[in-house]
Amino acid sequence: MVIFVGNFNAKVGNDRWYCPEVIGSYGLADRNENRALLIDFASTNNVLIGGTQYRHKDIHKYTWTSPDGTTRNQINHFLINRKWRSSLQDVRTLREADAGSEHSLCIAKIVLKVKTLKK
Repeated sequence: MVIFVGNFNAKVGNDRWYCPEVIGSYGLADRNENRALLIDFASTNNVLIGGTQYRHKDIHKYTWTSPDGTTRNQINHFLINRKWRSSLQDVRTLREADAGSEHSLCIAKIVLKVKTLKK
């Protein structure tokens, strides 16, 4: 299982037609120049952007808030192998956690189904 988590400074948007195997329908509508770089990275490495796969209120998608509190973006992302897509249950932000930063805590719920080998 390959997982990439971090601040990619990319606003990918929610238009699935651009790259449906990587982007989900539920991202925030904003886009920027780093979008193409992240989507190319995800396509090349066979991963999908987990934060755009699940329907949540926008307040639970924002991962960064400006110091004055007016600008909000979804720039931190959780990328996971497409092979393990069924194990990924949910991705959202936890706004209540005080990390001493403008970034919110990004949480993913992963459920692994492990089989035992017969001897």
